Amino acid sequence: MRQAPRLLPWTGTEGKPCYLITDDRDGPLSRLADATESVQLGMGGQLLAHVRQILPDTAPGELRFLAECLTQALDDALRIAESRGRRLEQLN
Repeated sequence: MRQAPRLLPWTGTEGKPCYLITDDRDGPLSRLADATESVQLGMGGQLLAHVRQILPDTAPGELRFLAECLTQALDDALRIAESRGRRLEQLN
């Protein structure tokens, strides 16, 4: 049974989604995508913990930078969730 395309945890040119079409879930690109997801989620968690510590005393000028970082981390997490949700649907 052919696997549905996997949404990868990065985007291509112009921010367009990238997909992997393969029957090999353990191939090199699949492993790279798994590792990238792990790094992205870890960085998002670290960023969130950092923001929680400094937010009460953050200067207004720094809030924009924090918002941009958090936006990117949330975008990564949502892309990962979408990709994993699609793969879970394939198992059912």
